[in-house]
Amino acid sequence: MLVLTRKPGERILIGDDIVITILDSRGDGIRIGIDAPRGVKIQREEVLRAVTEANMAAAKADSQAEDQLKAALGLTLGGSAPLAPPSAPQ
Repeated sequence: MLVLTRKPGERILIGDDIVITILDSRGDGIRIGIDAPRGVKIQREEVLRAVTEANMAAAKADSQAEDQLKAALGLTLGGSAPLAPPSAPQ
């Protein structure tokens, strides 16, 4: 890991097309700006971790969740075709 000390306004260059600029330093935090090509993913670790955990929890749905969802959507159990929607008032 490369450790650098930078002051507000100073930049760090990564490769030919990524620029990190130190915008401000306040107390125990800093504000940074990142210029990168559109195709480069820039994500905060805590957000990525929360999304991953939520996806894992959703994948562990209980065995009756599918039946409950089908019932809520008006589908018959056993994979049959959906019920016809109610006709619109005229």
